[in-house]
Amino acid sequence: YPSGNLAIIITREGNQLICTVLEDEPRPTKVRALFQSDGRSTCYYPSGVEWINMSIQGGQYLDQAGNRVRRWMWPNTSPGPHVPLHPIFIVLNRHVGVRILAQEKIIVSFLAFGRQAKFNVGTKVQVGAAARVPPPARLGRDELLLLAFRVRILQLFDRMRGFISFPTSAQWDKLQPPAYLLTQAEKILELCAAADISNELHSSIRAIVNA
Repeated sequence: YPSGNLAIIITREGNQLICTVLEDEPRPTKVRALFQSDGRSTCYYPSGVEWINMSIQGGQYLDQAGNRVRRWMWPNTSPGPHVPLHPIFIVLNRHVGVRILAQEKIIVSFLAFGRQAKFNVGTKVQVGAAARVPPPARLGRDELLLLAFRVRILQLFDRMRGFISFPTSAQWDKLQPPAYLLTQAEKILELCAAADISNELHSSIRAIVNA
């Protein structure tokens, strides 16, 4: 950066290249984006909240509250219809932008002193009929409980905000949690269905997230 702070670092870990975009600030500095040559990438809002997340299957665009705004699938990653990608451009800060045009064309641009540098951090990862995408790792009992209690705590914080905003409201019991919390609760129940846990534990987690 013009300030002298590191902006973009490209490193190698084994057979993998990693491009890291840092915020323009002295140490300790925030990571604003991370692009890996295996197809996994993440961009973050200035607050540290996840903004864009990509894998070899596709990606999703989230707002600052965690709600999914957009989702897409890369071509040739799995059989059946695909949700196409519409080009995305985000500005990480006044010097760095990210343009997502295709799986193999993800451009990080850096502008300073009237000059621009561009890095193509996309990668072409195709999944053929003989090479299926590996299923996600199954979570264990402790991980599932932690996720469930996290959602429950966020639900309680949301309700506390409602109490503060409407201290005399008679409609507290009718207030619904935000959509992103409902989505997270559904995902946890889906993970429970895929995990090797007892019916009793599954019922307990359902009671926690639906309380």
